[in-house]
Amino acid sequence: MFRLMSDPTRLRIILACLTKPVAVTEMAQGLGLSASLVSHHLRLLRAARLLQADRQGRQVFYVVGDDHIRSMLTDMVDHVAEEADEPDGA
Repeated sequence: MFRLMSDPTRLRIILACLTKPVAVTEMAQGLGLSASLVSHHLRLLRAARLLQADRQGRQVFYVVGDDHIRSMLTDMVDHVAEEADEPDGA
């Protein structure tokens, strides 16, 4: 799981799906990546059960479906933001 999240592109994809379901095309545009590259990474993330997929018509929406994963990533983002807010040398 951590090996999959260590890839910067996959981590960006997971973080994009942290708070709400996101379609592949919307995710690709928002991250500046091709839809095929995003789909490739999504396949790996779904297989590892880091993301869940929900088909609505022709579109598939992806979201972090596990509360433990969501909490861990939210804590990580909060921690990084705290470090960025601290003055140098603190």
